[in-house]
Amino acid sequence: MTTTSPRPTDARRHILQRRIKWIVTATIAYNLIEAVVAITAGTVASSAALIGFGLDSTIEVLSAAAVAWQFTRRDPERWEKGTLRVIAVAFFALAAYVTATSALALVGQVDVQHSTVGIVLTALSVVIMPFLSLAERRAGRELGSATAVADSKQTLICTYLSAAVLVGLVVNSLFGWWWADAIAGLIIAAFAVREGVEAWRGDACATSVGMLLEDEHDDHHDHQH
Repeated sequence: MTTTSPRPTDARRHILQRRIKWIVTATIAYNLIEAVVAITAGTVASSAALIGFGLDSTIEVLSAAAVAWQFTRRDPERWEKGTLRVIAVAFFALAAYVTATSALALVGQVDVQHSTVGIVLTALSVVIMPFLSLAERRAGRELGSATAVADSKQTLICTYLSAAVLVGLVVNSLFGWWWADAIAGLIIAAFAVREGVEAWRGDACATSVGMLLEDEHDDHHDHQH
C-alpha cells in the first residue's frame, strides 16, 4: 500500500523551487567548465572519449539554454517541438562525430596520451554529479515536480559517462590499452543517440512545458478567487 505525501505549503514550495533553480544553475555552470576542460585536455591527449565527453556537456548546457529561451516566448508550447528537434539533431550529430572519431582511432590505432587533467576531471564528475542529482531528485519529489526528477536522472547519466571515460583513461595510462579510449567514446555515442531519440519524441522537456503552463494557470486561478 502506497501513501501519497501531503502537498507542501506555498512557503515550502517557494523554498523547494528556489533550491531546484540553484541546483540546476550549479549543474549548468559545472557542465560549462567540464566542457572546456574536457575538450582542451582531449585535444592535447588525442582522446576521442574526452572530446566526446566535453561535447556532450556542451549540448547539455545548450539544451538547458534552449528550454530557458523557449519559456521567454509568449506562447512556449508553440516553440516546444522546434526546440526539442534542434536538441535532438545536436545529439545525433555528436553521436555521429564520436562514432567516426572512435572508429578511426581503432582502425588507425591512434596512440592516446596520458591525461592527468582528464582523469582528475572525470573523477571529480563521478563524485559531484551524483550529489547534484540526489539533491535535485529529493527536492523534486517533495515538490511533486516530474521535470526536476527527470532532470536529476539526466544528471545521473552524466555520472555513468564520466565513469566510462575515467575507466578508459586509467586503463590506457596503466596498461597502454589505447583502444579503451575508443570504446569509451562509443559508449558516449550510444548515450547521445538515446538522448537524441528522447528529445525527438518530446520526452526531454515536454513535461516541463506542461507543468509550467499548468502552474501559471493555477496561480492565475488562485488570484481570481
